Amino acid sequence: MQKIIILDFGSQTTQLIGRRLRELDTFCEILPYNKFPKDDPSVIGVILSGSPYSVHDPEAFQVDLSQFVGKVPVLGICYGAQYISHKNGGKVEQTGTREYGRANLATVDTENPLFYGFDKNSQVWMSHGDTITAIPSDCKTIASTSDVKFAAYASTTQPLWAVQFHPEVFHTAQGTLLLKNFVVDICGSKQEWSPASYVETTVKELKEQLGNDRVILGLSGGVDSSVCATLLNRAIGKNLTCIFVDHGMLRKNEFAKVMEAYEGLGLNVIGIDASEKFFADLAGVTDPEQKRKIIGRDFVEVFNAEAKKITDAKWLAQGTIYPDRIESLSITGMVIKSHHNVGGLPKEMDLKLCEPLQWLFKDEVRRVGYELGMPERLIKRHPFPGPGLAVRILGDITREKVRILQDADDIYIENMQHYVCEDGEVLYDKVWQAGTVLLSTIRSVGVMGDERTYEHPVALRAVTSTDAMSADWAQLPYDFMAKVSNEIINKVKGVNRVCYDISSKPPATIEWE
Repeated sequence: MQKIIILDFGSQTTQLIGRRLRELDTFCEILPYNKFPKDDPSVIGVILSGSPYSVHDPEAFQVDLSQFVGKVPVLGICYGAQYISHKNGGKVEQTGTREYGRANLATVDTENPLFYGFDKNSQVWMSHGDTITAIPSDCKTIASTSDVKFAAYASTTQPLWAVQFHPEVFHTAQGTLLLKNFVVDICGSKQEWSPASYVETTVKELKEQLGNDRVILGLSGGVDSSVCATLLNRAIGKNLTCIFVDHGMLRKNEFAKVMEAYEGLGLNVIGIDASEKFFADLAGVTDPEQKRKIIGRDFVEVFNAEAKKITDAKWLAQGTIYPDRIESLSITGMVIKSHHNVGGLPKEMDLKLCEPLQWLFKDEVRRVGYELGMPERLIKRHPFPGPGLAVRILGDITREKVRILQDADDIYIENMQHYVCEDGEVLYDKVWQAGTVLLSTIRSVGVMGDERTYEHPVALRAVTSTDAMSADWAQLPYDFMAKVSNEIINKVKGVNRVCYDISSKPPATIEWE
């Protein structure tokens, strides 16, 4: 399969480049700046990302451009553009001021293939501290703004282009057109990447990879593991055994509902109620990271004990998706957040790893789910944390606290699934993720009837996002929030106050713990 390599120099928008290329039905891989795959004939082009560094910083990331420049078409973006100039006789200088925000192209060479179809004064998005003040001798300027002379340049001797602005961000009005010009017209992408082609090729590859071997998959009820299970089921059928562990901190009645949904998909699922073990091991624990570690450890123990009963299994399948892989370890080696399904296998499990979704973004996983004919309620489910409601309860975990939170959250989510907005779309489908947090370490005074209450507040959380790397709080309708608040306070014993979390990510996270 054809692919574009995106070399990551640490930009926050590197994933956006990947998403834009996938939207152009072109397969791409995001790799660390120093991991270019040599001698791979499927590579049809290379993109160099932005970076938080200056090219003059001692710790700035370096790459040997000769590995690909002159061999395949290359596009440098922001830091990538500066680096190419810096290494080839151009000049990059620190001006002392950042050029950040919207700008318009004062001149643009629409005869150059990178800018075919561009409008005059097309809006672009700048975000850089250094400025290119001279370009390599074999290059020419192909776009400028009133403040940035070398907004874009191109080599006159080889297939090399560079842009100082960010075509991948929404604020660059014709950014997708620029990327299409590069990927399709210059690199020659056949635009064969699609959910249908993915299902077809992946099922074929899984059959070849797994043969008659038995595979074990841990199900969570979320869209990633569900799509992974359905894909594997199509490839190997009865040779797939799924294990669904209930740690007691799922949403209200979720274990039964999910088991029923999986039966409807024809999956072979073993359901394990391990709640006693989890609650016992979590007793009295208040530290968030410790709670996560205990749940992760117990899950592995319970899962392994059940998996060992399947003595002829040779593979462990996981619903790892592409952002999990990127987010778990950045190019600087810094873990952003740990993911339970990234990082290999427990040593005691003598199994090989199978990750059919490892190259997909979340929205692509959903598109594949539709292609596989899965029920919409599974595909559209909001993301739900692996530790479940344990990371939505401040303080220690008890069955009573979980019961309170389950009841409150059920009212919130049910109302969201039934609320139709003015444009006819269901509110639940407009929100990336929603959930309720129990502030069990806090009590507040309330009045119910003629009686004073001293109970817990809950915080409602709803965010909009495309990939959870960043998120903004959702502006929910007031009438919806009023109804939910009233219903929770009236029906859920133990709650007398409802708040709404209006923090964005960053600086906050989506979950509270």
